[in-house]
Amino acid sequence: MKIAYFDCFMGISGDMTLGALIDAGADQQLFRERLSGLGIDGYSLAIGKRITGGIEATNVSVVLDDHQHRPRHLQEISEIIENSGLSARVRETAIRIFTRLARAEAKVHGSKPAEVHFHEVGAVDALVDIVGSAILLELSDWPKVLASPMPTFYGYTKGAHGIIPLPAPATAEILRGVPWQKRDIEGELVTPTGAAIITEIAAKFDGFPRMIVDKIGYGAGKNDFGGANALRIMLGEEPPGEDLSLPTVSVVETNIDDLNPEFYEPVMEKLFAAGALDVSMTPTMMKKNRPGVLLAAICETDRAKKIADIILAETSTFGVRISVSQRICMERHCEEIATEFGVIGIKVGKRDGSIITASPEYEDCKRAAKEHAVSIRLVYETAVGAFRRQKKTSASSAGL
Repeated sequence: MKIAYFDCFMGISGDMTLGALIDAGADQQLFRERLSGLGIDGYSLAIGKRITGGIEATNVSVVLDDHQHRPRHLQEISEIIENSGLSARVRETAIRIFTRLARAEAKVHGSKPAEVHFHEVGAVDALVDIVGSAILLELSDWPKVLASPMPTFYGYTKGAHGIIPLPAPATAEILRGVPWQKRDIEGELVTPTGAAIITEIAAKFDGFPRMIVDKIGYGAGKNDFGGANALRIMLGEEPPGEDLSLPTVSVVETNIDDLNPEFYEPVMEKLFAAGALDVSMTPTMMKKNRPGVLLAAICETDRAKKIADIILAETSTFGVRISVSQRICMERHCEEIATEFGVIGIKVGKRDGSIITASPEYEDCKRAAKEHAVSIRLVYETAVGAFRRQKKTSASSAGL
């Protein structure tokens, strides 16, 4: 799988994204040709080189001519993109980015996305930056995009409504849930357009991934912060033996040997309530041959700290371990099967479109067994048999 790592050490903007992808080898002439398919005028595109902090980077500028440039609503921008001759994936990606930007602006200004005027970012600038970024990703064979945390910055800037704090309110809204890295530079490092682009295309925000780097591109920023002001994009492939397309989860675990066993149940309840996907306890032997428990909770990576906080607060441990693991999950859904013992829920697992397993819901089986004074095993097997007959599949193909 192709990978593009966006190293946002000095932030990200639309023109920095264009510059870095062009610098990394995208065909500049083909890019201009496809961008012209938008059918908008009143601007020219200047592409050149600039030294920033001792690094040569590609500098892209959208130069507006003397036309009167009016604001555009989301609907008009979407129609421009939809009516272009660009590929379906480019059109869909660009519209999703614009929609993300419009929702943030609407939230900040107390309006609706359809009412947002793209004056803060400039309608023409935004069209070139956002659609151009989608085109360049296509010219780069649509790599899986990963990104670094965003750098922190502060100060003020002037918008259409006057002086506003940095990060700009729309930028801060878009970056909710995205990790930051401490830089604390005065000036705008991440623009609303840059934030919308990276949050839409990036699958994950983390440190540098395992990858084989083939090309590196630098896109120049416009301001001088006393050092290199650029976005670095590294293009390459995942290393052999590792599939980076697999989703990841965090595993938070600790060893405990001095907790009252009765306390584990409320701990588990709180962990599940906080979003744990699974919680397990494994007997283990600890130092001085003391029997202990390995408490492990699996969760989405953005919930790891919350899960760790609960374990630290609710148990006697002095620390936890957090690791990131890949996982493969079957597609799952629930169905209801009518049986002689009533309706029983069935959890169905599929892989590549084929049914692999089907498990009756425990609570339904327990309830039915009690109501009919039969064994829970009989209810369970009856539900499985009814499911097989309904699906008209053999036990071997269904994995039952």
